Amino acid sequence: MNYDILLSFALATSALAISPGPDNIYVLVQSITNGKSYGLATVCGLIAGCIVHATLLAFGVSAIIKANESLFFGIKVLGALYLLFLAYKVYKSDAQLDLDADTVPKKSLKGLFVQGFFMNVLNPKVTIFFLAFFPGFLFSDTMSTVWQFYILGGVFMLVSFMIFSTIALLAGQIKTYTLKHKNSGLVLKWLQIVVFIGIAIFILI
Repeated sequence: MNYDILLSFALATSALAISPGPDNIYVLVQSITNGKSYGLATVCGLIAGCIVHATLLAFGVSAIIKANESLFFGIKVLGALYLLFLAYKVYKSDAQLDLDADTVPKKSLKGLFVQGFFMNVLNPKVTIFFLAFFPGFLFSDTMSTVWQFYILGGVFMLVSFMIFSTIALLAGQIKTYTLKHKNSGLVLKWLQIVVFIGIAIFILI
C-alpha cells in the first residue's frame, strides 16, 4: 500500500474543497442566510450523495480494469484532459464571488439535507469528476480495486465534510473577509486552476 498516494489524494481533495465551487458556495450562502445548522444540514446531504457516486465508480471502473488495462489507461488520460478542461473553464470565468443571500429560499433542516443529497446524486458532472479524479490515485497492487475506490471515497467524504463544515461554521467571518479583500476571489480562482492542472499532471505521470 502506497500511503504517499493516499496523502496526495487527501491534499488534492482539501485544495478542491477549499476552492470556490457551486457546492461550497451554496453551503456558505445557506449558513449566511439561515444559520450554521442549516449550512451543516446542507453539508451532510452533499456528502451523503458521494456514497452513490463512489459505489458506481467502484464497481463500474473495477470491472473495466479487470477487462482491459489499456482501456483503463484511456480513462485516466481522458480524466486528465477533463481536469485541464475544468481549469480552462475556471480561467475563463468571473473571479467575483457571488454571496447574494436574497435569492436563497428558506427550507427546513431535513429539506436542506434532502436537497443537498439530490443536488449531488443527480448531478452528472459529479459522476464525471469522480471518474476523472479517482482512478489516478489507486494506491495498492494487491488490494481489490473496489475496496480502493471505497477507501478513496471515504477519504474524499471525510476531508470534504471537515472543510465544508468549517465553511458553514465560519460563514460570517468568510463573508466579511471577502468583502474587505476584493482580490480574494481572484486568489481562489487561481488556486482552483493550479489544483486542476496539478491533479491532471499527477494522473498523467
